[in-house]
Amino acid sequence: MSADGRGPLVVAHRGASAALPEHTLAAYQLALEQGADGLECDVRLTRDGHLVCVHDRTVDRTSSGSGVVSEMTLRHLSELDFGGNGEPVLTLAELITLVLDFTGPTKLFIETKHPVRYGGLVESKVLAELARFGLSAPASADHSRAVVMSFSATAVWRIRRSAPLLPTVLLGESSRYLGGSAATTVGATAVGPSIKTLREHPELVDRAAASGRATYCWTVDERADVELCRELGVGWIATNHPGRTKEWLAG
Repeated sequence: MSADGRGPLVVAHRGASAALPEHTLAAYQLALEQGADGLECDVRLTRDGHLVCVHDRTVDRTSSGSGVVSEMTLRHLSELDFGGNGEPVLTLAELITLVLDFTGPTKLFIETKHPVRYGGLVESKVLAELARFGLSAPASADHSRAVVMSFSATAVWRIRRSAPLLPTVLLGESSRYLGGSAATTVGATAVGPSIKTLREHPELVDRAAASGRATYCWTVDERADVELCRELGVGWIATNHPGRTKEWLAG
């Protein structure tokens, strides 16, 4: 619940991505202006070892170019247009800087994608980047400015083993969560069902809470689903419409 008791905290899914191109600095800046409580991004490694915010395996859908992210250098990616107005690829470092420069206590939700060519190196690089900004060892999970998420249980376990105070979300569908065994095994601090799964299995929120875990639900864009998440006590909802969702929750 949010501090004012009005319901879930709102995470901007790839930024304010319904209004502006996903994973662009402009989309994240708009999300902050709209009052988002958190920002969500997907990260991948370039060929020369840089973390960039790109959801797909390739850049074909979201940029002016084509090719596989893991086969391209940061310099090559920086020459492409990712926003339709000349915006270069966004690096994780740039997004962390944006969050830390903002006055509010916004959290950054970082999803590592798997399977990928570089395997566990992605998590190692994410932790190194968080450490560089002083975010890898928070005083407590509640006060952490960063959260690491993955559909890969192994990836979540790598984070918990290396940075035990960092909050983690195990993303995935109902079969993983109904018994809670996967989340327990890897030490995830939250479970992350889709809104479709939550509609079918609303008891997941209480089951997670009973084992001391929060719930992060994605991608919640419809008003009825926002209300459902509020009624169930979901902690965080990821949405492409952070401003509108904040208004609904305040109403």
